[in-house]
Amino acid sequence: MTLACIDAGLSVGRKRLLGGVHARLEAGRLCAILGPNGAGKSTLLSLLSGQRPPTSGEVRLDERDIAGHAHAALALRRAVMPQESAVAFDFNAEEIVALGRLPHRLRPEADESGIVPAAMALTGVSALATRILNTLSGGEKARVHLARALAQIWHPRPDDASRWLLLDEPTAALDVAHQHAVMVLARQWAARGVGVVAVLHDLNLALRYADEVIVLDQGGKVAQGPAADVLTPELVREVWRTQCERVTSGDGSPQFLFGSA
Repeated sequence: MTLACIDAGLSVGRKRLLGGVHARLEAGRLCAILGPNGAGKSTLLSLLSGQRPPTSGEVRLDERDIAGHAHAALALRRAVMPQESAVAFDFNAEEIVALGRLPHRLRPEADESGIVPAAMALTGVSALATRILNTLSGGEKARVHLARALAQIWHPRPDDASRWLLLDEPTAALDVAHQHAVMVLARQWAARGVGVVAVLHDLNLALRYADEVIVLDQGGKVAQGPAADVLTPELVREVWRTQCERVTSGDGSPQFLFGSA
């Protein structure tokens, strides 16, 4: 139950957005995609999700080219939370979350009526159910869209096929408390067997919560492996051109102090 890039790249005209990336991800783990602005993080996520086809190489889901999976079948087991989700109509928050259940409309679950409320409760947006999405703050919108993605892959598949949750900067619009709440939730879903892939900018969130990381720079992969092994001060200096020191926080978890020599 894997999601893999095999020498996958994407070019638009003569501009290379991503080139030659090899990466193999396993369901049941939380992987963070990291890198400076313009490194190709969102591009890689779009290839892994099947939203964009690579112009070189391939992406494989369970050892089969992702392009060979029917869109309807893919929607039953893969949910995507993009950076921005423009909504042209006045849908309220509950209606947005309910969109995650559309792929399942032909075969609803026994507890179908409870899935949307349960997903909203998980992300703390139950009180926003009747609010029009476009009236919400950026952070509130993000948590509504996260609930939609969770609702989409709520139950294990009857055929035991792997499920994937692909998140593009899920913490970007959130305050500190909600950032940690989202990452805790991501870890919980990984523990339930879901493959979680999240584009992050905060290296300390990745160091604290991710099982593994993929580090990109200038459209190529620099490193992949366990977060604690890959995220070193030396790598941060090389990729982000920033000085830092890795220390142990009060609860025993590692973290970076930036600006240190």
